[in-house]
Amino acid sequence: MSSSAQPMAASLVQSVDWLAIAPPTIAAVAGLVVLVADLFLAEHRKALLGWMSVAGLAAATAMLLPLLDGDRSTFCLTGDAAVCSYTADRFTLVIQFLVLGGALLSALLSVTALKDARKELPEGEYWFLLLSSAAGAALLPASRDLATLIVALEVASLPAFALVGLRYGDRKSSEAALKFFLSSVTATAVSLMGISFVYATTGTLYLTQIADRIQNVDGQFHTLAQTGVVLTLIGFAFKTAAVPFHFWVPDTYVGAPLPIAAYLSVIGKAVGFSGLILVTVVALPSYADVWGPALAALAALTMTVGNLGALRQQATRAYSAVRLLAWSSVGQAGYLLVPIAAAAYSGDAEKSIGSTVAYALMYGAVNLGAFAVAALVGRTKSLNRVADYRGLYASSPLSALLLAFFLLCLAGLPPGIIGLFAKVTVFSAAVDAGLGWLAVVMAVNVVIALFYYLQWTALLFRAPEGEPEKHRVPGPVTAAIALTGVLGIVLSGAPQLVLRFTGTGLF
Repeated sequence: MSSSAQPMAASLVQSVDWLAIAPPTIAAVAGLVVLVADLFLAEHRKALLGWMSVAGLAAATAMLLPLLDGDRSTFCLTGDAAVCSYTADRFTLVIQFLVLGGALLSALLSVTALKDARKELPEGEYWFLLLSSAAGAALLPASRDLATLIVALEVASLPAFALVGLRYGDRKSSEAALKFFLSSVTATAVSLMGISFVYATTGTLYLTQIADRIQNVDGQFHTLAQTGVVLTLIGFAFKTAAVPFHFWVPDTYVGAPLPIAAYLSVIGKAVGFSGLILVTVVALPSYADVWGPALAALAALTMTVGNLGALRQQATRAYSAVRLLAWSSVGQAGYLLVPIAAAAYSGDAEKSIGSTVAYALMYGAVNLGAFAVAALVGRTKSLNRVADYRGLYASSPLSALLLAFFLLCLAGLPPGIIGLFAKVTVFSAAVDAGLGWLAVVMAVNVVIALFYYLQWTALLFRAPEGEPEKHRVPGPVTAAIALTGVLGIVLSGAPQLVLRFTGTGLF
């Protein structure tokens, strides 16, 4: 009996594919190393923590390269190797590249920000929280069961609350963190209720099993399953800052340290959208008639409210550049929702999702670039108003040219070819899916957005008021601006690389 029991016990032990889980694991380990190192480093050597964090994120990003050979899965069900909790496929790697690359650029901006505000921001805690959030964000796109998905979502979100409100004695920062916390906790509670309903009707948390079983739910549980689908979608709509769940965004971005606002604008959205894609396209394709129209309506509402909110900022005399970027990010979230909604109507859902991922990569690069230039201006202009950018070309020509390029990319105008290419790709996804009305709404919103993007761009080249103020660019900020600039320019020269990277074998 003992001899038969031994192999049975051994079969229950799962092997772990350490290479597959290396990117989020390295980010998490780097966070622990930084936290411990903070206890032993003297105050004047705390800057080393920042460079340790940058090195950790760079190493985590580099570990994506060995995974390009083929799909890898781990933490699979005993007896069914096809049902796993963690899968490193093309979709996972693209989103992890966006998350870890974005976190790396945010870390470069943070090195300078912490040096300038050392008394206001505790360095050890700051770097630990940033790396922890990045680890959770990198885990989420690989999650293939709802439990891991929610855990990853919270690991990404909880440290972000603390990062927003970490500045000592800053009331605006505390209020921003509270708004962010309350909205996110509400989203999580709604998502958990929806997931519990889905689990009650299917008896599983694995996404692929849910996709099979939810089609055969008993009639008496059909309403419960539909309610679970809707509640789960509402929870993720909070995370993506879709209207009407966007109210926390402007105040949170303004109150947070600027590198954290940049982090939330890209990594926060990547987390929300990747979770939304996994829940809708992978777990609930049979409920496309429920989530398709809902996401199409959310997309139209989000892009319209976001762009009108950004336009309304210009009615105030001293409107903040960060607040304008916050409203812009809400509008951009609407564009990102369009292909996901189109996947419900299209015969090729993979192509539609590829459009969203391609747009997310473009948006991530140029939006982080815009925040990097904002970080540069904010070093001498603490209010960071759009008016402070007047005549930036006279004092820092290269920064002004790159900011103009980033804004034109966001607007979808040449020479920002990658921005135009991404918008055309999203527009085509809507048209191909038969959502002509949504394509029209998107076209109108692109025109609305042109006004505030072009007005800001023109301001950069106007004659400055008084003597132009020279901007000394710190090394880390220079690196962040240069990396985003090079990426945007290269992709504008060869935009087909983005679709080639995101359009094949996503699932």
